[in-house]
Amino acid sequence: MRYREVIHAPLWLLTIIYFFLLSIVISVWAALGNNPALITLVAVTLILLLFYFKSALTIEVDEIEVRVGKAHIEHRFVGEVLYLDNSAVRRVRTRDANPAAHLEIRFWVNKGVQLFVKDERDSTPYWLISSNKALELVKALKD
Repeated sequence: MRYREVIHAPLWLLTIIYFFLLSIVISVWAALGNNPALITLVAVTLILLLFYFKSALTIEVDEIEVRVGKAHIEHRFVGEVLYLDNSAVRRVRTRDANPAAHLEIRFWVNKGVQLFVKDERDSTPYWLISSNKALELVKALKD
């Protein structure tokens, strides 16, 4: 394995979501009492943990292929690879976006990589990948 990165939701986002979910717990407590509120508290905590693990983005680069989330592509189909800073990522995912592109982005990550696909049978022009270590990912993809 040449490169591996797992991107999880940041603490500030989890905190905001948890406070919104706690408002549901308070509503249940006010309407139904302590026991239903405790059950609801456990349920919303499990929902938050499920979100934390399900929203994780795993990026792996090895000698054979590139895996990003559930998608994978062989190295022979990887074309040009570009490092994108915050403004470039914002531009590529909005104004300059191609609807056929494969997006593996997380809004809380401000850097990324644009990986062009050089397979004429594939209608996907490029992958846009969020990465906290975008320069290292570019280096791993070019090796």
